[in-house]
Amino acid sequence: MSVKALIISDYRDYHTSRPEANVFIELAKLGFDIHIMTYGDAKYVEEFQAVGIKVIDFHPQKKMDKSEIQTIRNYLIDNKIDILHLFNSKSIVNGIQAAKGIPVKVILYRGYAGNINWYDPTAYSKFLHPRVDKIICNSIGVEEYLHKQLFFNKKKTVTINKGHDLEWYKNYKPVDLRAEFNIPEKGLVLVTVANNRRMKGVPYLLKAMTLLPQSAEIHLILIGRDMDTKANRKILNKEDMAKKVHFAGFRPDALNLVAGADAFVLSSIFGESITKSVIEAMSLGVAPIITDIPGNVELVEPGKSGIVVKRKNAIELKNAIMELDTHRNLCKIYGKAAQQRIHLELNTKATIQKTKELYLSLVSNHSKQTT
Repeated sequence: MSVKALIISDYRDYHTSRPEANVFIELAKLGFDIHIMTYGDAKYVEEFQAVGIKVIDFHPQKKMDKSEIQTIRNYLIDNKIDILHLFNSKSIVNGIQAAKGIPVKVILYRGYAGNINWYDPTAYSKFLHPRVDKIICNSIGVEEYLHKQLFFNKKKTVTINKGHDLEWYKNYKPVDLRAEFNIPEKGLVLVTVANNRRMKGVPYLLKAMTLLPQSAEIHLILIGRDMDTKANRKILNKEDMAKKVHFAGFRPDALNLVAGADAFVLSSIFGESITKSVIEAMSLGVAPIITDIPGNVELVEPGKSGIVVKRKNAIELKNAIMELDTHRNLCKIYGKAAQQRIHLELNTKATIQKTKELYLSLVSNHSKQTT
């Protein structure tokens, strides 16, 4: 069965978009008729076109824009599109409106556990709109959250993780972090990659660092924007510990730094679903310490492929760090197991297969309904 799918998403950032873009590249190779609306200067345009994907230089700029809605609607009609797959807020709002009265199946993507509430009128222009046929959730946690809002039709949701391929990470070369940040050879090196937003729970991680024994040579490298703030510095109230927390700022070679660490720590406190930075660290074979927020908790098997602690708990974070410092061999054991877990449980082949099956089932069911 030939399936025509129109995808609207932003593919300008090559690295961030890779798990998503790869799905449509592979579906095109399998014979699906894939059309993608994105920015004309997007990094993936040439790769899309190389496998026969039709790329349209268009991406919505405003929500509920009549002209943009009509552009999408005309394309759906003129090309007899079977599936409209929408990934971000502007494409979702405009795409749903464009699909009114047209026999096209509408699929939305959701990668965040929060900010959708049945009592919020704006939710009915997006994820709670009756025109939506399916919502692909990036984790079970997101799907469970949506079930609390979808009172009448919980069958609209399906969990399909954005899978990764270990091959994508083979060319990253570990940075000698001890040399670059003047860390003693026997010191335990932790990294985190995040921009300093409330959901990341950075204050809890910094507090955990201050609870460590002053004699412990444990260093934390914070990679990301807006980390070096007065508020964060204030938490580091011990002079010795302030010297053991390194604010690296934004680094284009962030994954090379992660590859050179003993462990990756993420202290998120809500909302993120499955965090890409954790997946990347695990794919690089770096042991993870994460909190038990919905989504992320699905990534790690506690005591096998990493450590999971309670969110908003600096003491548990401190204890997890001390466990790795005391038993250094666990860094390699957890790191290797974490890499295997991505390979077996969160790989891109599974994402492609599940997306393929979803597309075929929607088109098949529609054909049955119209015959």
